[in-house]
Amino acid sequence: MAFTIQARTSPEPYFSTRFRSERPFGITRRIAVSQHIPHFGGISRQNDGCLCKEEYLPLKQTDPLSPPPASFADRLGIPAPLFWGFVGLLFFMIGDGVEAGYLAPYLEGHGTSAGNTALLFTIYGVTVSISAWLSGPLSDLWGPKRVMWIGLAIWAVFEVIFLACGVAVNSYPIMLLAYSLRGLGYPLFTYGFLVWIAAATPPRQLGSAAGWFWFAFSGGLPTLGSLFASFAIPVIGEMATFWSSLGMVVFGGLLALLLTREPTGSQRLAAPGTPAKEIFFSSISILWREPKTFVAMVVRTINTSSEYAFLVIMPTFFTKVIGFTLSQWLQLLSIVFLSNILVNLFSGISADKFGHREVVAFGGGIGAAIMVPAFYYVPQMFPGNFMIAAIVGALYGASLAAFVPLSGLVPQICPKEKAAALSALGLGAGASTWVGPAIVTWFESWRGVEGIIWIFSGLYVASALMTMCLTISPEARRYLKKISEREKQKRAAAARGDIAEELSLSKQS
Repeated sequence: MAFTIQARTSPEPYFSTRFRSERPFGITRRIAVSQHIPHFGGISRQNDGCLCKEEYLPLKQTDPLSPPPASFADRLGIPAPLFWGFVGLLFFMIGDGVEAGYLAPYLEGHGTSAGNTALLFTIYGVTVSISAWLSGPLSDLWGPKRVMWIGLAIWAVFEVIFLACGVAVNSYPIMLLAYSLRGLGYPLFTYGFLVWIAAATPPRQLGSAAGWFWFAFSGGLPTLGSLFASFAIPVIGEMATFWSSLGMVVFGGLLALLLTREPTGSQRLAAPGTPAKEIFFSSISILWREPKTFVAMVVRTINTSSEYAFLVIMPTFFTKVIGFTLSQWLQLLSIVFLSNILVNLFSGISADKFGHREVVAFGGGIGAAIMVPAFYYVPQMFPGNFMIAAIVGALYGASLAAFVPLSGLVPQICPKEKAAALSALGLGAGASTWVGPAIVTWFESWRGVEGIIWIFSGLYVASALMTMCLTISPEARRYLKKISEREKQKRAAAARGDIAEELSLSKQS
């Protein structure tokens, strides 16, 4: 006589991929058997009429009822899924920073006037600021990863034109056009990644993640980029060093984009159905809808404006007035920004503990107001003394790094519009690349380098006062608290192995 064996389990086991434990447990299996064959005990008729034999099946979970151990990257404050993005960003910015310390003296040494060189940097800065602003709405529209691809392509194409058709043949119009358009590239890549960080990083980790972003950013531009140039120029020459930067940028860009698979970056960040016009308008209208973002933008503009001004005026000052060689100047520049990248991390982590405003206002605003004049006057007191100049330069670089917590503060001021708020900050960062050289262009003939130094010192005092206005509203605090609680619930659900609840909470986020 034919018969069927049917296995049924009750209750149905439910596992999470993150559920790890060696705690024994079991399920009861009911086996439906034919009544026409002999059996040996353990047979009972169930309520549903099934003649069944019950068996207890001991199972062992492969998994503990506790969250998975934090990865090495997470312990450092780097969001683990974005780790390769940070590494790629560092290499990208090393390539972008190779030219930073010697492009101006190179052009002037090959017949370009100081005024035209300053104009080149000023227009480049304008395109950088436009691109930095575009990085936010484009990331909302297309996703940050696609924006980064576009930025990488723009940088590579126009760098080839700039070097081959401009610098190599000393054609100023081609240099001006290609260099300006190349300025659209790096902000789309870098600030697109910053939007990705803000979208994929929990609020509790934003400060340290922002610190690591600026660590990678200024680690390349101009710190390691200038250091690389100081050793490469004597070996392969100035022009070949320019070309080597292209390879570094492409390598870093591909590393970040091909190895970073965090899913948020590949998705449109704006709500489905939101028209493109509204996305772009919101990234501008936020400046008057949320006036604190406008203040933050101005503070961010002041932050690195002196850096870009110094790239125009300080090579000549240190080589002609102080008596350093070009290699010494490039090494000094590397020391300045080596200090900057180390303090980037410290200031980001400190802000999570002691407050974002306090670190920016006192460490950044007041610190830079003191160190900018010191970087000018102290080396003149000790002409030719590289060690003294390096110490003062390192303190100047550290003061600029104390502005890093702005990138963690602004998303908390506008937690519902992170991309738009970061666009405002990106606009300020981009503006600093032309505001600095523009101040040189406008005021150098009036009071010389010394007058420019005191203009920047006054601007840093103003930035400290403005920073104290950047408070988080009660409504934003309530929203952030709600998000934080939801994050805790997600971690608890993951620990229990409750995938359904975890997915539900993720959708609510």
